[in-house]
Amino acid sequence: MKKIVSFLGLALLTTWVTVGQFRIDGKVVTGDGMPLPGANVSIDGKTAPAGVNGNFVIDNVSGGNKVLQVSFIGFEPIKEELVVNGNLTRNITLKETSVLANEVTVAAIKAKKNDPMAFSEVSAEELKSMNFGQDLPYLLNLTPGLVVNSDAGAGVGYTSFRLRGSDITRINVTVNGIPLNDSESAGVYWVNMPDFATSVNQVQIQRGVGTSTNGAASFGGSVNFSTLGSPLKNQVIIDNGFGSFNTQRNSVQVSSGLINKRFGFDLRLSRITSDGYIDRGASDLKSFYFSGGYFGDNTTIRFVTFSGKEKTYQSWHGVPKVKLENDRAGMENLVIMDGWSAQEAENLYKANSRTFNRYVYNNQTDNYQQDHYQFHLSQKLSDGFYLNGALHYTHGKGYYESYKYNQKFTKYDFPFTEVSVNGVTVKKTDLIAQKWLDNDFYGLTASAIYKKGKVSTVVGGAWNRYIGDHYGFVIWSAVNAGLPKNYRWYLNDGIKTDFNYFAKTTINLSEKYSLYGDLQARHISYEIEGDHDDGTDLSLSTKFNFFNPKIGFNYSFNPGSRFYASVAVANREPTRSDFRDADFGNEPKSEKLTDYETGIEWTGKTWDVQLNIFYMDYKDQLVLTGKINNVGAPITVNVPDSYRKGLELSGQTKLNSWLQWGGNVVLSSNKIKNLTEYVDNWSWDKNDPENADNGPRQYVNRLGTTNIAFSPEITMASWFEAVAFKTLKVTLNSRYVGNQFIDNTSDKSRKIDDYLVNDLILRYTIKTKSKLEIELGSQINNLLNTKYISNAWVYSYVYGGTRGVLDGYFPQAGTHFMGQVLVKF
Repeated sequence: MKKIVSFLGLALLTTWVTVGQFRIDGKVVTGDGMPLPGANVSIDGKTAPAGVNGNFVIDNVSGGNKVLQVSFIGFEPIKEELVVNGNLTRNITLKETSVLANEVTVAAIKAKKNDPMAFSEVSAEELKSMNFGQDLPYLLNLTPGLVVNSDAGAGVGYTSFRLRGSDITRINVTVNGIPLNDSESAGVYWVNMPDFATSVNQVQIQRGVGTSTNGAASFGGSVNFSTLGSPLKNQVIIDNGFGSFNTQRNSVQVSSGLINKRFGFDLRLSRITSDGYIDRGASDLKSFYFSGGYFGDNTTIRFVTFSGKEKTYQSWHGVPKVKLENDRAGMENLVIMDGWSAQEAENLYKANSRTFNRYVYNNQTDNYQQDHYQFHLSQKLSDGFYLNGALHYTHGKGYYESYKYNQKFTKYDFPFTEVSVNGVTVKKTDLIAQKWLDNDFYGLTASAIYKKGKVSTVVGGAWNRYIGDHYGFVIWSAVNAGLPKNYRWYLNDGIKTDFNYFAKTTINLSEKYSLYGDLQARHISYEIEGDHDDGTDLSLSTKFNFFNPKIGFNYSFNPGSRFYASVAVANREPTRSDFRDADFGNEPKSEKLTDYETGIEWTGKTWDVQLNIFYMDYKDQLVLTGKINNVGAPITVNVPDSYRKGLELSGQTKLNSWLQWGGNVVLSSNKIKNLTEYVDNWSWDKNDPENADNGPRQYVNRLGTTNIAFSPEITMASWFEAVAFKTLKVTLNSRYVGNQFIDNTSDKSRKIDDYLVNDLILRYTIKTKSKLEIELGSQINNLLNTKYISNAWVYSYVYGGTRGVLDGYFPQAGTHFMGQVLVKF
């Protein structure tokens, strides 16, 4: 550690004493005078991105003949020779390339600079600087209010994130405008998309309801990934990495550049393997990406396909709290109350308390492959008038395999209820089960974009259909009285159709004032047929019709500075599990969110600050309260009133020519009004007709106003980026997450403690006179070896008048590293 700190200090000191004397500043704009935030400006080996109003500043430029270079995706790069003998101001105008800008393809669902909502953007360069093979959530973890977690503890395998306390099932995710959320669960499984970030050229993250988009409802935010940057550069990149927990990453990327100024393709092949921090938390992930097409002056035709295949050892259960605390008596009680097998109990007692994994079967794995196909067409009809259309198809198939101890024959619908073994009647057995999912998702999206004078209008929509089969096999049974091979014990299928259409208009009343209106209608039909794995009939046919209006205004009081306010409505249908677990006749209702947002942004030559205040008012939000259905399974319940309110403050500044800083802080209050908690009574005997001696089946606690689970009242992020020796970049990323309750009761015994984590990234570039370029990278995660937990689950019960819990916590890895060798030619 001392060596790392000494090296960083030496690098920064050396850079400080070798800087030059002059300042180059200016502004980068389009041909019609619009600023180009993010444009890359470089001179004398120093680079700086243009700020949100297009302004840039580069300090300490040495005197003499220099070349100023400016570039931005979709625009022709320029080089300008300068004689630097004093401070200079240069205003740069970039012209669009002859290729139709690919951002037009996703412009219909993205927020524009002056739309009245809070959003962040992450460029390909920013993703690349953080990409050492961890899943996508970890590359976005500096976003305001975003909290990441990893089942295996090191960011490879099953990972996810929450935004403003909302989990991924409440966040709309699209790739090139195509919905990515699973239609039934509304989840996104990043493990199916290993190394996808390498093919992404931009990410936009909207917080709150945001602008109308395709796919799942946006109840916490929306994330749009774009992979449609033009292949403007002929290049091959070989990327190899290695690190802690035997983690290895291998990737090859090929870009053709523009062939005959009209055709081009991008290709990537990747593999990531890791043993994981958690015991037996291994992952073997493979993926590819291909995009090719025709890029004309007015027409772009593009085919995109990508695929991910994963085999991941299950680490879904977490570590019981009694194990984390090395409470032997508590562990022995857990084994009895939760019915652990002798093998599981031995593992519980002997394993490391932070890396414990309940599963000991050697093939307790999740296996899945998902293949995506997209066909995009963009047509420029005239200046400011564009048409876009896309067809898409996704196929997914896979299973997870589990060893089950002492299971009743009737639970798996065996053709026999009991057998005689050596004269003993047996009704239970150990077995190995596989649960399969085989699904297809297809549809089309379309939009028209028109901008003329003071009015900008977008009309769009999508029609999508999902068909999914769920079924399970028993592939082995210790007790087998003629059970067929690969015996299927359940089958059900779901068909879901989602049709939405929207119209958005921005009216510029003057140079400073604009009004924004956005109307969306969404129609959903959902049908399920067949039986669940417990034999429950899942038959269902339901429809939803939603209207989601949004309105707001924007006031630009200075170039790059503005004030805005908006009100937006979103409606959300229940997921498959919400319907599946509910009793017949008591199906859950849809949820409604009214989101109030107001914010202000200031921009200077070397800094920018954003402040956003939000109030999210939920009606009938679905939450877990402990209530159960008629077979004892937990169900989600519509609570009448709940809310989230808070403020988000973020900003960045260029401290000098070699050092930049940025960060954010989010303060929030997240409440459920008048919560009623239900706790199972394990002393209750269903065979006792009176149950007088056992008490009620569930105890009822009226708790009043409580905190929403997994919603910290404070989160913070910070990054420092220093450039030394012109070729060495050092970045320190920090994240703080406040206390989180793991259920909705606000009980302090069931919470995750706050934590602060720091990551250090070093990148050194070796450039040659030829096209060959070598980049060496190193990422030291959890620099200060913080022992923290990022996620958990809990189930409460009462037995013999005493309250107990079953739970699982997910410890994250201590200090660990990843190295990288990247070769470009």
